[in-house]
Amino acid sequence: MKPPAGSDRFEHERALLERGIQVLAGVDEVGRGPLAGPVVVVAFVFAARWIRGGLPADLAGLNDSKQLTPHQREQFAARLESLPETVFALARAEPAEIDALNILRATHAAMARAVAQLPVPPDHLLVDGLPVTALRQPQTALVKGDSLSYSIAAASVLAKVARDRLMDEYDRQYPQYGFGRHKGYPTREHLAALAEHGPCPIHRRSFAPLRAEPRELF
Repeated sequence: MKPPAGSDRFEHERALLERGIQVLAGVDEVGRGPLAGPVVVVAFVFAARWIRGGLPADLAGLNDSKQLTPHQREQFAARLESLPETVFALARAEPAEIDALNILRATHAAMARAVAQLPVPPDHLLVDGLPVTALRQPQTALVKGDSLSYSIAAASVLAKVARDRLMDEYDRQYPQYGFGRHKGYPTREHLAALAEHGPCPIHRRSFAPLRAEPRELF
């Protein structure tokens, strides 16, 4: 459930600080649904002073990346990357790992890698969705967490921007698929390109319709 305008999206973070937690990270992923490309995960740590005092004015409107335009995401990402005293780490689950482990396990493995890469080990995690057993730290799982927590929203935005940039690069490598437009999601254009050209190296072979020969299915 989306909180009303003006609600406190640092509520969960502030409660953890009051319990004595020193470092907490929001964790989110982007890219579980596409037929091609990696899942990208970001773990993001706001400085305690931002949690206690509130975000700077130019981060007003920070939200779930799906609720923002590409231009807004790029603006927020640039500001988040430069915000003093904050740190973040990014990890990817590539198509081969997704095919080998399945999408859920590969995503959880990437989450664990992102958290492990943070320069300061977090004491607690805020995770979008359901609990993640692959994460060793204490965690709070928040359904629709990217609209409830600024820490998760920041992770969501940075993960989305990173993945979109990567898919734009793949679009230049494999222009016949239109990755720059659909980012690997199963749009009609993408399915038609699969039917005509078959899969390329970044396609997830364990995903339908790629488990069977595309030319037979289309």
